[in-house]
Amino acid sequence: MPVEFETVVTTSAAKQIADTLRAAIMDGRLKVDERLPTEEELAQRFKVSRPTVREALKRLAAQHLIRSRRGPTGGNFVASPAPEEAARSLANATTLMVVVGDIQLDDMATARLELEGACCRLAAVARTDEHLDRMRRELAHQRDVALSDEEFCASDVRFHRALVDAAGNALLSFLMHAVVEALQPVSNMVIFRVRERRTIVIFHERILQAMETRDADAGMAALGDLVAYIRDRYREALDRRAERTG
Repeated sequence: MPVEFETVVTTSAAKQIADTLRAAIMDGRLKVDERLPTEEELAQRFKVSRPTVREALKRLAAQHLIRSRRGPTGGNFVASPAPEEAARSLANATTLMVVVGDIQLDDMATARLELEGACCRLAAVARTDEHLDRMRRELAHQRDVALSDEEFCASDVRFHRALVDAAGNALLSFLMHAVVEALQPVSNMVIFRVRERRTIVIFHERILQAMETRDADAGMAALGDLVAYIRDRYREALDRRAERTG
């Protein structure tokens, strides 16, 4: 049965059409992999021009809600969820919010501690030897004094990604993508001149040991100390920057 759409007014018609189609996708009236009506059919239903419909479809494509396919059986189809793309978009948006100052230090630290703390509790139970091996490899990498700051930061991200993956919770993993892949590199970029890499390694060793012994409390304690250390170094870095520019 064709999905019924309400007629839209001409002002910002493309946005209204995109919003209407998006609502139909989100509430399940349009199913994943279902083919949308043609541009001509949509133009007739919404009583707008085809270029207006085309602009609306571009908006949906930019949101990864639809995909196009060429050929005799082609057209525009409702896209399957792409967790990696969605997580990357979330991380990019989060990074931008940090850069412009919409997300502050305390927000970053609190979010990381609460979300990753939940991951610690779950990982202590659900972790596998493969997760532990990933964390051990990163620790070995981080102990290399010849490692550049950029490489250390990348290894830091991979270590915590392994911890998050060990929790085995898809939604937490998605939410933590913004913290691990966005906030962590941003904070590292600010504090790398004032933090001691060896100190970070010690915190990581404590976290790994807690996961090895399935001690959730010890893991959360180590994570809490790590976040507190990073918070202090962040403030120190900002104070030094203020002194130089003051």
